[in-house]
Amino acid sequence: MKKILIVEDHMDIRKLLRMTLEFDDFEIHEADTGDAGWAKAQDLRPHMVLLDVMMPGALNGLDVCRLIKNDPRMRHTKVIMLTARVQAADREAGAAAGADDYLMKPFSTLQVLETIYRMEAAL
Repeated sequence: MKKILIVEDHMDIRKLLRMTLEFDDFEIHEADTGDAGWAKAQDLRPHMVLLDVMMPGALNGLDVCRLIKNDPRMRHTKVIMLTARVQAADREAGAAAGADDYLMKPFSTLQVLETIYRMEAAL
C-alpha cells in the first residue's frame, strides 16, 4: 500500500483530499503545518506528499519540499505542490525546490487523482 502524506493547514482541503483518496489503495497521513509535515515525512518516508506552499510555522511548503528532496532516504518520494500562488515565479520556486508537479488552487479532485496516478506510475 502506497503512503501519501497530505500537508495542508486548511482542514476542509485535507478532508476533501482524504475523502478523494481513501477509496483507493493508499495509506493516508496528514499534517497541518510544515514543521509537522517534515517530522511525519521523516518517520513515514511516504511515497508521495501533497504539500501546500503557504503554511504556518517555521517551515513553509517550499522548505519542506527541499528537505524531502535532499534526504537520501526519500529520494524517490514524489512531491506535488498545492497552492493558490499562480505566478510564473511561484511555479519556478516550486521547481527549484524539487517539486515533481504543481497544482493550483482551486483544483478539482479529478485533477488531483490524475496527477497522483501519473506520479504513481513513475514510482
